[in-house]
Amino acid sequence: MATNPKAAFGLAKPPMSTVSALVLQEVGVAMLEGALKYGRHNYRGTPVTASIYYDGANRHLQAWWEGQDIDPASGLHHITKAITSLVVLRDAMIIGTAVDDRPPSVPDYEAFVRGLTNNCAELYKRYGSVNPKHYTREALDEKDATCG
Repeated sequence: MATNPKAAFGLAKPPMSTVSALVLQEVGVAMLEGALKYGRHNYRGTPVTASIYYDGANRHLQAWWEGQDIDPASGLHHITKAITSLVVLRDAMIIGTAVDDRPPSVPDYEAFVRGLTNNCAELYKRYGSVNPKHYTREALDEKDATCG
């Protein structure tokens, strides 16, 4: 329990100490890249179309997922670039400059996802005892090390 009265007030505010300073610094560099290319805080001066930032974040995630860690255009990590796209989109949503061009909502999305989740559970029941070989980057790296 905090004994300093200031601490009690501080504890009631959003805690910045729970956010990785390392990631924030990487995002700062990515935001600098955007500032140098498009103008500092350009995303606050013009509308932000949701699909553009959704697509960009997904392209960076897919590039990373397929094994490319660093974005060749910026030299920054693809995960950092994806986070930065989402930061800009969320900022626009908060301040009211986001253009929501998402497709029409799926009726009862939660029920659809529950159905898929149930399907996954059934697959795990059916095949849970099978022990197939899974191919991952780590497994392939280990194989290459033993063959060399």
